[in-house]
Amino acid sequence: MKRSLIAGALVALSLAAALPATAQVRAVTPAVAKALVAAPGTAFAGAAGADVTVVEYLDYNCPYCRKMHPEIEGLLKADPKARVLYKQWPVFGPVSTYAARAVLAAQWQGKYLAAHDALITSPTRLDGQETVRRRLASAGVDLARLDRDLAAHKAQIDALLARSAEEAQLLELRGTPALVVGSTFVPGGLPSAMLQRLVAQERSESRTSGR
Repeated sequence: MKRSLIAGALVALSLAAALPATAQVRAVTPAVAKALVAAPGTAFAGAAGADVTVVEYLDYNCPYCRKMHPEIEGLLKADPKARVLYKQWPVFGPVSTYAARAVLAAQWQGKYLAAHDALITSPTRLDGQETVRRRLASAGVDLARLDRDLAAHKAQIDALLARSAEEAQLLELRGTPALVVGSTFVPGGLPSAMLQRLVAQERSESRTSGR
């Protein structure tokens, strides 16, 4: 069943008030929405029994991604049935790439989300690998093991980053952050209240259509 015209129009009008006029909010197909979250290779943040997933494409040196983090946290605190899948898409240069690889490598010591939080909450730009490593160490990441895992799991990390890049091309991303909320693509960030409304709308649409 297609998204109802009235519900879709309400979502579009609401988003239009929160986003620049040039933003292209659009629906993604159910197949694409399902593929984005299938076998993600990393942990989700949020509810284990979630019924709506928010996918965020980000770069740890993107200032707007850092501004988006508390909005994501607000969603997770307010909505007990939402979850978030972070996708590293480093587009700001070598330090961003190292940061993305390090966060992905941290999953092999059970520190993926802690590593993500440590870097996305950095008060300043990550200006080098040592800055990244200091932030990770402060979050309890074992740096010696991190180095071993960066080498031992290079192929898996390469594959995760390649997947994010392929998805970014498919979605025609032009920058970070970018969100896919259920079946709605949003280029850019959203305030937490608007994000909660969109998640609620996606939940309602999913129940109505049986997605």
